[in-house]
Amino acid sequence: MFVRQTKPGSQASLREANEQRVLAALRQDGNLTQAAIARATGLSPATVSNIVGQLRVAGTVEVTPTMSGGRRALNVTLSRSAGVVVGIDFGHRHLRVALGDLAHRVLAEDYLSVDVDHSASDGIAAAEGLVTELLRREGVERRDVLGVGMGLPGPIDQLTGTVGSSAILPGWVGVPAASVMGERLGLPVLVDNDANLGALAEVIWGAGRGSDHVAYIKASSGIGCGIVIGGRIHRGRNGTAGEIGHTALEESGPICRCGNRGCLETYVGVPNLLRSLAVSHGTDITAAGMLARAADGDAGCRRVIGDAGRAIGAAVANLCNLLNPERVIVGGELAAAGDVLLDPLREVVARFAVPSAKPEICPAVLGERAEVLGGLALVLRESAAAV
Repeated sequence: MFVRQTKPGSQASLREANEQRVLAALRQDGNLTQAAIARATGLSPATVSNIVGQLRVAGTVEVTPTMSGGRRALNVTLSRSAGVVVGIDFGHRHLRVALGDLAHRVLAEDYLSVDVDHSASDGIAAAEGLVTELLRREGVERRDVLGVGMGLPGPIDQLTGTVGSSAILPGWVGVPAASVMGERLGLPVLVDNDANLGALAEVIWGAGRGSDHVAYIKASSGIGCGIVIGGRIHRGRNGTAGEIGHTALEESGPICRCGNRGCLETYVGVPNLLRSLAVSHGTDITAAGMLARAADGDAGCRRVIGDAGRAIGAAVANLCNLLNPERVIVGGELAAAGDVLLDPLREVVARFAVPSAKPEICPAVLGERAEVLGGLALVLRESAAAV
């Protein structure tokens, strides 16, 4: 929406290129002082000041006084008129949608419970309804939406946007999610693994702020891992990097949904933990009930969760030895157990990770919102890279 036709090599084209660098920096970080924009873009403070002034007059940015390092400064953010982005998160039992602006402000969110076995077509219809309602509620025209970021619990082929066969939601397997959702919404859609989006959200808004090398563990119905290296999501050749839930623990273990035996997920995915408690605690025990009982001191629930922490810790130790993240952030449904899960996980990582690879291990702070916020972040980051 900011592109103008100018003659290559002209003074006007240089000004436009510099303007795009400023806009890209703002999309990347949400808000920056003019001095920070100069550092991020390599432009002189005078050039940045001139560009910001022009963008302010055009209504593209908002400028407010602030303090930075004990000194007065001008804080610059992209205005609402610059456009909005949408995030969509499909989980095992939920659908979340969020609306955000280019200043990284979340404008509105909504939530819907869904059937665990819902089809892709049903899920897409439900998502369209929530997106349409959020746009109406916030008074946003569809033409002002720059893009949609959508998360699904499973590997996503980055070339085709197709959901892989080991996805938690069987109704989505083989579906070219990006193109199908894009056609339904009439908007450009980016799709990624939900753990990748959780990692991105925690780096921008949560426990990963200030870190460029992060692993985000999502411990829920499945066990996923989002990897950020050098501030960017690492997806691998075709999008399956981070499938830590399929680390083999036992060659003769239970059959996993991926077709192998003894994967980490078959032992510590929440449904499997509940099955292990069925005899002692009844078949109607829920994840929320397990977590509540563990918090109240129930020995069986604490043991099951602690064993899960140790198993996840073994996989995380291997991850640390390979990739050496600065910080490991644990999120997902099971993370609500707090230190009941994290202390055993930390103990195993401390034992098996080489000393130089031992990271800080901390809980996620965005909770159940991480993945939908990551959908917003995905569009913000991709649009910044495209500027």
